[in-house]
Amino acid sequence: MERFDAIVVGAGQAGLAVSHELSAAGIEHIVLERGRIGQTWRQRWDSFCLVTPNWTVRLPGFAYSGPDPDGFMPRDEIVGILEKYAKSFGAPVREGVTVTAVESPSTGSFTLRTTTGDFQSRILISATGAYQSAHRPPGAETLPPGLPQMDVHIFRNERALPLGRVLIVGSGQSGAQIAEELREAGREIVLSCGKAPWVPRRLAGRDIVWWLAEVGFFDQPVEALPSPAARLISNPLVTGHGGGRDLNLRTLRAMGVTLTGRFLGAQGGVARFAPDLGACVAWGDQRYRDLMTLIAGRAAALGIPMEIDEPGPFDDAEAPETVDLSGFGVAIFTTGFRPDYRSWLPWPHAFDDLGFPLQRDGASLIVPGLYFAGVHFLRTRKSALFLGAGEDAGIVARQAVIALAGSEPRT
Repeated sequence: MERFDAIVVGAGQAGLAVSHELSAAGIEHIVLERGRIGQTWRQRWDSFCLVTPNWTVRLPGFAYSGPDPDGFMPRDEIVGILEKYAKSFGAPVREGVTVTAVESPSTGSFTLRTTTGDFQSRILISATGAYQSAHRPPGAETLPPGLPQMDVHIFRNERALPLGRVLIVGSGQSGAQIAEELREAGREIVLSCGKAPWVPRRLAGRDIVWWLAEVGFFDQPVEALPSPAARLISNPLVTGHGGGRDLNLRTLRAMGVTLTGRFLGAQGGVARFAPDLGACVAWGDQRYRDLMTLIAGRAAALGIPMEIDEPGPFDDAEAPETVDLSGFGVAIFTTGFRPDYRSWLPWPHAFDDLGFPLQRDGASLIVPGLYFAGVHFLRTRKSALFLGAGEDAGIVARQAVIALAGSEPRT
């Protein structure tokens, strides 16, 4: 059995950032990754690109220094950045290692059973990402058995899809981006919509992410949300595709995407949708107004002239409540992800009803020595983003160092 002071599980931006901070503190540790460095990013579709500008890539000891800070790097470049980051400080990553079980046989130590052997440590840090288990809504199982179905992490490109129309269930960032790209490729798309905020790509010559950072949007803690369940609401709709542009339900409808309300299920080869498309659009419009009010106030304080457009009218009378699925080639579910810690961590009571860890600043409130990084709203809204992963990593690593200083030496 190999023994370390700390074990980090996951080699995405959060896990690597924690590793950097542990290395800087002289903590002997290892990073276990079930696939390869940046595995979650590798699983995104072929034309995927960041929604946030390249300048938001700010990791401890490493920041974006390329020629296009205001651009939106594609998937393979994201992976390359993470590989370069790991190499920059000699991150002790073991790729192709899946953790199959975790045991805590004695106070102050963890035993990890993996596909390549057993490991033991005094500190365990889960950095398995914000996108752990794809979620499908109720009624998904009622779709015709002959209609191919896939979750968003399986989708690769338009050419790999069966011929025919495409049903996309879920209108968050991924659903909207895939709907746009498939429509540009000539596919007929039916998009089942839910509640999602939206924003313009640019305001007063600056990217919307710059403005959102200015008004403190990314620094909001979970306590600022109307309820803990609001963590599952989509991030604001916008895209980095094509150099960055507006993307929302209005732009998709203008492209010829058929919009419907919430997916209710199917019967007899016919999909059913709730008559709530108008309500979904109105909800997103109100979130737009709320954010624009904050941004306009900040712009005034900075002396930057700005005009805020009121959302245009939206007629939902043409939204179908039923759609015959004959002629459809595939259904793609883009209804988000849920935490999946209970599938490999043996402390079910260490997580809330939604599966998020019960923690403070990344430290488990239930299991001593257990820490988390890269969780959506771990500390703030930016915790799972490149923009916030490094800040959280420093806090988590410092707590781990203090805990190690007060525990028994590794034997």
